[in-house]
Amino acid sequence: MCSQPRIDIIIPLEYAQAVKPFLMQTLLTSKERIESALGHVEGRPIPMDFGSTSVTGMHVTCVAALREHFGLEKRPVKVHEPYQMLGLIEEDLARAIGVDVQGVFAPRTMFNFPTRDWKLWKTPWNGLEVLVPGGFNTTVDQNQNIYIYPEGDLTAPPSGRMPPGSYFFDVIIRQEPLPDGPIDPAANLEEFGPLSEADVDWYGTEVRCAASTGRAVMVSLPGTALGDIALVPAPGLKQPRGIRDVAEWYVSTRSRRDLLHKIFERQTEIALANLERIKSATAGLIDITFTCGTDFGTQTSSFCSAATFRELYFPYYRAINDWIHRNTTWKVFKHSCGSVARFLSSFIDSGIDILNPVQCSATGMEPDLLKSTYGDRIVFWGGGVDTQKTLPFGTPAQVREEVLSRCEVFSRQGGFVFNSIHNVQARTPVENVVAMIDAVHDFNGR
Repeated sequence: MCSQPRIDIIIPLEYAQAVKPFLMQTLLTSKERIESALGHVEGRPIPMDFGSTSVTGMHVTCVAALREHFGLEKRPVKVHEPYQMLGLIEEDLARAIGVDVQGVFAPRTMFNFPTRDWKLWKTPWNGLEVLVPGGFNTTVDQNQNIYIYPEGDLTAPPSGRMPPGSYFFDVIIRQEPLPDGPIDPAANLEEFGPLSEADVDWYGTEVRCAASTGRAVMVSLPGTALGDIALVPAPGLKQPRGIRDVAEWYVSTRSRRDLLHKIFERQTEIALANLERIKSATAGLIDITFTCGTDFGTQTSSFCSAATFRELYFPYYRAINDWIHRNTTWKVFKHSCGSVARFLSSFIDSGIDILNPVQCSATGMEPDLLKSTYGDRIVFWGGGVDTQKTLPFGTPAQVREEVLSRCEVFSRQGGFVFNSIHNVQARTPVENVVAMIDAVHDFNGR
């Protein structure tokens, strides 16, 4: 072991309080900031996340604008998540922003083509050139709709559409006629199965790479999203079977509940077997796992009752989260937009450690109420600024004011990781994004 001489630094008492925020900000590593937040340690710098998941990122246009703002190398930004057209926040930008989390994503996109073999693609947004995976193959119809295809196969029916003037893809519903009799649960399980050895190796390699940055490691787990309405239509399958229409799925949560139990039960079994293999391949380097993005809230209400959540979803959440807590040190990250205060006790009981995106503009989601009621039992990852109004349409001063206010509330007694409320959307002024970032650093005493 290398031995270094001890150096004592004596700071006069009258200066101690003034320099404390600076010292805490500079002496803690990114991983330690996240660990402090997850442990509800008060008085530590607020950590920040942008880009570690598909729900805490930025639209590719915003990433490109930030790169220009910071004077970074001019090069096309990679679209690593084509459904929402999210831009990859690479190491130089991650350092400029000051993020504390490094994400590990699935080896294939939602449209089921690998994130490799990057190629240039000219977007419909003022001709911005970006990099997209090799399987990102599109066609354009006479009305300027852009279509994307499962597995990048242009001979299959398209599974996504970007309308004129849009900045992301909408999933195309491809619902085959349902049988008059019972529906085979296997039809809604085609996209779930054992990971290949290559995929397990890929997770191991990517997690080690993420850990080498010194940031906390967030892994988006495969197959643990139960009834996520973005995934129900199966945009990665060429000919999806089963219940793939969004409205039909919601109806089925009431009218075909036995079927959904069978689907969730088998999906959970498959997921747990895959988690065991990921755990073995990643050598204790994972800190947080993004397990599920199923939305239960709307702007003013919810998609189901708290009782329905407890009966239909809770047993499978609990099985997955119990396995994680029993076998690993991973923390469980749950995304659900909207008004979800009525579900928070059940989320906590099911073993969820972290709530995202903390949509404070939704009914019953006031920051002070959330923090005072649940702040000692769950970590709030998000809620930092409103992406429906303030961030895209406010002034930099208004953005700064809201960010500082949210940091003041959510940082009490720890348990807060700064992120905007869901992804930073296209057409958000770069000066507002910079004002948001600067406000967090200023709150931390930069």
